[in-house]
Amino acid sequence: MPRATKTVIMGAAGRDFHNFNVFFRKRPEYEVVAFTASQIPGIEQRTYPSVLAGPLYPKGIRILPEDQLPKLIKDKDVELVILAYSDLSYDDVMHKASMVGSNGPDFMLMGPKSTMLKAKVPVASVCAVRTGAGKSTVSRAVSRVMKARGKKVIVVRHPMPYGELEAETIQRFATYEDMDKQQCTIEEREEYEPHIDEGDIVYAGVDYEKILLAAEREADLILWDGGNNDLPFYKPDIHIVVADPHRAGNELSYYPGETNVRMADVIVINKVDSAPPDSVRLVRENVRQLNPAATIVEAASAIHVDDPSLIKEKSVLVVEDGPTVTHGQMRESVGAIAAHLYGAHELVNPRPFAVGSIKRTYEKYPHIGFVLPAMGYGTRQVKELEQTIEKTPCDSLVLGTPIDIRRIMKVTKPAARVRYEMREVTKPGLEELLSKFLR
Repeated sequence: MPRATKTVIMGAAGRDFHNFNVFFRKRPEYEVVAFTASQIPGIEQRTYPSVLAGPLYPKGIRILPEDQLPKLIKDKDVELVILAYSDLSYDDVMHKASMVGSNGPDFMLMGPKSTMLKAKVPVASVCAVRTGAGKSTVSRAVSRVMKARGKKVIVVRHPMPYGELEAETIQRFATYEDMDKQQCTIEEREEYEPHIDEGDIVYAGVDYEKILLAAEREADLILWDGGNNDLPFYKPDIHIVVADPHRAGNELSYYPGETNVRMADVIVINKVDSAPPDSVRLVRENVRQLNPAATIVEAASAIHVDDPSLIKEKSVLVVEDGPTVTHGQMRESVGAIAAHLYGAHELVNPRPFAVGSIKRTYEKYPHIGFVLPAMGYGTRQVKELEQTIEKTPCDSLVLGTPIDIRRIMKVTKPAARVRYEMREVTKPGLEELLSKFLR
């Protein structure tokens, strides 16, 4: 029998595990010697457990920091490296490919035929060109349309297994208490809570074959709610992709965002109310170049603030969604937009007051403006976020996070919460398009 190809999967606790589960787990012709981890703090130095890895891996599979990859290649005589995470510029992808190639192994990107699962019920997917494009508002709009047609919608969210992997094989969230019991991070809560507020059930976890079987038992329609700019794990009957004109041109230069655009049935150009018209036009032209057959929907991201008096003429600390302003590379997001819109005197710079991992976040992502990313990948980081908020001098907070962070930490300062929803400004809209693809 030929020797198994020694393989490393580069990831960020999501796509990497999925690709392993659906392609490598039962194939003795490959030996996955390790995962490497990037983007998400604190997920390296764990082990992908044997109960998930399967009988070919009785000791499980180590998860190591990505910067150890060259040494790992040498020590384990690695022959194949798989890139399995998302929201990377083409420069970054090729730098990683060059690093791998210079050390000897082949470098591979896996496509939908190898990694997408087929559901027994219709699937509508909502994905994006970049992190922070506004997928969640589009996902909620799709759910409302389908529920109005009498369909039972089950949301399956792109993975965020940042805790004990075995315990997170299949996760089902119907209430806030479900999130509390499973000790969800801020990043998880930001994705699940808005769906729960809509009365929807959310599945997530590690093993998306098992998750699919569970979701199919409840669903008339599965709504795939994508993460970053990754591709769906399930084969969609309608593939909706959200583009962000605040980062016009990224649809031609980010992996796998361009793949999403080329695959799309519908492309939503979001935030047209706050982006420059020239940027909206550029996104439209690029989309047409990549995918002439897709239907384009232009949409506004309508902002609502619960207490504008806490913003007007105040010195405010703006707290933004973490992934959007870190690896999503936005200088600021909806919280800052609301602060400017409602007449804030100034946005206070939180950098001098940042604590621990929050300070390191600014060092790693120097592009961030005068906003505070709501990083919360574990109990310690949540506490450091809380301490940073308390130390930063300001009149009030502007919470641009998808959840109310006051539910999970002590905040003593007055806070205005920002909410936002998709509002279509062109026709045809989602209702008509969903009727076309999902009969």
